Parts: sequence; C-alpha cells; structure tokens
Amino acid sequence: MGRRNSCTIYVGNLPGDIREREVEDLFYKYGRIVDIDLKIPPRPPGYAFVEFEDPRDADDAIYGRDGYDFDGYRLRVELAHGGRAQSYSYDRPSSFSNGRRGGVSRRSEFRVMVDGLPSSASWQDLKDHMRRAGDVCFSDVYREGGATVGVVDYTNYDDMKYAIRKLDDTEFRNAFSRAYIRVREYDARSRSRSRSLSYSRSRSYSRGWH
Repeated sequence: MGRRNSCTIYVGNLPGDIREREVEDLFYKYGRIVDIDLKIPPRPPGYAFVEFEDPRDADDAIYGRDGYDFDGYRLRVELAHGGRAQSYSYDRPSSFSNGRRGGVSRRSEFRVMVDGLPSSASWQDLKDHMRRAGDVCFSDVYREGGATVGVVDYTNYDDMKYAIRKLDDTEFRNAFSRAYIRVREYDARSRSRSRSLSYSRSRSYSRGWH
C-alpha cells in the first residue's frame, strides 16, 4: 500500500469543466499512468488523483506541474497522503475562464492541422505520432466531408514548426491501418467552419492511458 501511495499524486485547483483526457494530457510525458480519478464537485475547482507506475515519475510530475498555470487556474500538485484521503484545500482561480476547452479552441496557439488520416485514427493515435516532434498538449480527430482530419496543439512555437518539417508526408500507423499524412499550420480563417463539424466523441473520449 505504501508503494501505491508514493505513486499517486493529488492535483488540485482544476477547472470545473476539465475532462479526464485533459488531465492525462497534462501528465502523460512524466511516465506511464495507471489510473486517473477525476472529481468534479458542484462548484469549481475540481481535483484529481493520478497514479503512476513508478514513484519517480510521480515525483517528476509534482516538480513539473505544481504551480503550473492551466487556463488561469494555478495547479496544486503534491503526493497523495494516505492514499486518497480527503485532506485537500481549495485554491481560488487567479482568473476565471468562461470558455470551455474542447475541439480546436483549446489553450495553445501553436496548432497544426493533419490531413489524410485513416478513418480508424483516434486522438490518442494522432498524439502518439505527433509527439515525435515535440510536446503535444492537445489532440483531436474529427470527420469533415468524408475525410478524417486531426488537430494538434504544441506547447511552443518551435515544436509546432518542427512538426511541420519533420512529420509532413510521413507514414501514420495504428493497429488497423496506415496512411501518409500532410501536416500544415492551422489556418484561423477555417475556425468558423469547425463549429459545424461532427466530432468523433466516442473515439476522443476513450481512455488512451491504459
């Protein structure tokens, strides 16, 4: 039990509209995640417990994300004491965002579009492919005119530009198919069209961290 405690972190002061996949996006780069337990109370902020396979990864996550500004909420990240004991105190957000994150309207401006994906592609498949170029903070897959299109946000400009150079016209693979994809910088003028797109929620909300 002691080892499990040392592998589990408490993440406090989360936005009330956060999704489990976004918690995973925050912490996947620190190591293999075993479980995410997201709690959203009637009034924000929310909190979560994230269990890593290795306690060293939990330590790295605490070091890297404690005090991190997530959409105006300053995260509180620490080792979960006594398992999942309810010993947390809420911090009020430094600012409140009325905009719900999701689809192409997430927090990063360093965004690329990915065309030519196979219909079986999921957001997790896309993220796994695109993280070869840098630190991905968000990915999504949707259908547009019979085609499968991806949106990927990077945490910084250099990674976005490197992704366009390195991953354009590369072979994308998953368990079901493969295809050559095209990667280009996101065009903000196409944003109005995105509102009418049908997102593949069944794929997007599947847990990619098992």
